[in-house]
Amino acid sequence: MRYCLALDLKDDADLIGRYEAHHRRIWPEIAAHLRSHGVLGMEIYRLGTRLVMLMETDDAIYSAERMASAARDNPKVQEWETLMWQFQAPTPWTPAGEKWVAMAQIFDLRQQP
Repeated sequence: MRYCLALDLKDDADLIGRYEAHHRRIWPEIAAHLRSHGVLGMEIYRLGTRLVMLMETDDAIYSAERMASAARDNPKVQEWETLMWQFQAPTPWTPAGEKWVAMAQIFDLRQQP
């Protein structure tokens, strides 16, 4: 399965630079957490302060609910999320208490004649 999610960054060039630096090589525990929950691939793109994440998952393993539950019980993941929240900001459409939110697909060339 492929997911597309959005999140914003705080509008501060220094914070954005630091956020990008953290993502050049994420902590090994974070990569392991993602992979162990069926995340096969993940890419993050930025335009200004808007981030878009593309995530490919193994449907036989991945469950957003199970991964979120495991994250709440994992001190290293919680440390990473606390660190990342220094840089991140919810989009204007993000429900309270959430971070990354799914984007609605509105076009797919493969579905065109």
